[in-house]
Amino acid sequence: MLLKPKRLFKVSFRSSSAQSRFVGIGAQFVSMAQTTNTLHLGLGLKPATILSSSDDHVKEAIDAIKAGKVIAVPTDTLYGFACDACSAEAVNRIYEIKGRKLTSPLAICVADVPDISRFAIVDHLPIGLLDQLLPGPVTIVLKRGNSSVLEKSLNPGLESIGVRVPDFDFIRAVARGSQSALALTSANISGSQSSVSIRDFEELWPQCALVYDGGTLPSGRAGSTVVDLVQPGLYKILRDGSAREETTAILHIFGLKEVM
Repeated sequence: MLLKPKRLFKVSFRSSSAQSRFVGIGAQFVSMAQTTNTLHLGLGLKPATILSSSDDHVKEAIDAIKAGKVIAVPTDTLYGFACDACSAEAVNRIYEIKGRKLTSPLAICVADVPDISRFAIVDHLPIGLLDQLLPGPVTIVLKRGNSSVLEKSLNPGLESIGVRVPDFDFIRAVARGSQSALALTSANISGSQSSVSIRDFEELWPQCALVYDGGTLPSGRAGSTVVDLVQPGLYKILRDGSAREETTAILHIFGLKEVM
């Protein structure tokens, strides 16, 4: 019998109280005590609504997601654009904002590890593996399967889907409240530098229904580690990201072999 190993890594930047301590450059524009701050970014641009990524503002984010809007949110790695993964219109809007090719797939974010089975096949994975990898800075690539509730319009033609459970309370609360999966991608123009503060993507604020400020994220710009777990007993690292060493250590404990 395989014993459940001790959790090897955990990102500490997770709670709303912790988030409030990392208010960086955005603090000169946004007070975390404020409920809403509307900034006019120039002639001809609509105002951007900036909110703190605190429990007080989860409802606004959920309402925006349910209305098919795109929001910008902090995660345990980078700032990202998020929308309802089951709304074709919202997903297309993310592609427009980023200038991203429609052939480039989007990952999804769910609130909790058990939610993954609604959107992808997990039966072939060793029991307990996902609980050791997630929540955390890891994107798991799995087969969708016929039972997936994801819209076919999300990443058309692909049988697999990248899934995240970020170690960040705010975005998980939004996903939980939306009762859906969130399409999630980095908050930047496609191919440009990833964002660790809201100032990094200031020119895109007007394109979002809401922008949530969690301060300057301490994780760097590497993003999540992406690992393909489609094949039983095997794994392939698709992107090193910020947690490759910890991720591969867990995979080896569970007996998975790397495909080069």
